[in-house]
Amino acid sequence: MEIERVQDISSSSLLAETIPSEFIRTEKEQPAITTFKGPTPAIPVVDLSDPDEETVIHAVVKASEEWGIFQVVNHGIPTELIKRLQEVGRKFFELPSSEKETVAKPEDSKDIEGYGTKLQKEVEGKKAWVDHLFHRISPPSCVNYRFWPKNPPEYREVNEEYALHVKKLSETLLGILSEGLGLSSDALKEGLGGEMAEYMMKINYYPPCPRPDLALGVPAHTDLSGITLLVPNEVPGLQVFKDDHWFDAEYIPNAVIVHIGDQIQRLSNGRYKNVLHRTTVDKDRTRMSWPVFLEPHREMIVGPLPELTGDDNPPKFKPFAFKDYSYRKLNKLSLD
Repeated sequence: MEIERVQDISSSSLLAETIPSEFIRTEKEQPAITTFKGPTPAIPVVDLSDPDEETVIHAVVKASEEWGIFQVVNHGIPTELIKRLQEVGRKFFELPSSEKETVAKPEDSKDIEGYGTKLQKEVEGKKAWVDHLFHRISPPSCVNYRFWPKNPPEYREVNEEYALHVKKLSETLLGILSEGLGLSSDALKEGLGGEMAEYMMKINYYPPCPRPDLALGVPAHTDLSGITLLVPNEVPGLQVFKDDHWFDAEYIPNAVIVHIGDQIQRLSNGRYKNVLHRTTVDKDRTRMSWPVFLEPHREMIVGPLPELTGDDNPPKFKPFAFKDYSYRKLNKLSLD
């Protein structure tokens, strides 16, 4: 069965100035109705080049406890490399459909790698205004180049270079988060599987939408990952839920947005908060983002770290193998 891509639906919808009914959200989700209209609190920004280590640790820990999201600047990933990453991703999505389909997720696949559209089950049968590409970028043992675009030709080189930098940044942040829990700096890294933990690249492609007031690029969710490191293009769209409101995230050029995901919330026994977020779309411009999800390998069992639990602080989460946790969450099954 041929799957209709949102990029193609966008082209026909822009002419008609309408969108198919399955993309129209209920009133409790429509961004025009639910986005906070007053003064917007700023998502915390952390300068990783600050020589005062205690200041950096305090800022990261406070943001992870209160927001579950923060932006880092002076993070060590070269600005030029981020631009190249965005350029090769954009070029891939501008290819003819037939070429993009060569790296499509196989219909019978139990994994998420590949070019695709629908990702998870939605209770009311609604659809998200987004196409995507998933592929692992590290460690080398889990990389499957079958899902890496061969065009543009520099795609592989850029992504392999980016993988080295994003891994280094993630390990720095995990070290800070571990120390913030009073643990050794490698505690959370090991809790996610150490060197066996996997880095999954995703490119989100949100084409122009004639009714951005009614649709969502991605509905409200928390990430399955341990942490997510994301770079967006300049078109705004990320929204964060805090204090019972949906707030727009400020775009800061060259910053990396860090999401605390489900597995860090679970490992920290709830001390760090997984962030509920969603994405809006633009009427005239294409929004894109490049999140990298740091995830345990499939068989890794993740639950609260024993050092953080005791009689006065019992475990708040049931341990799950990551593959089982992912399956249950994506299919809206119980996690108790």
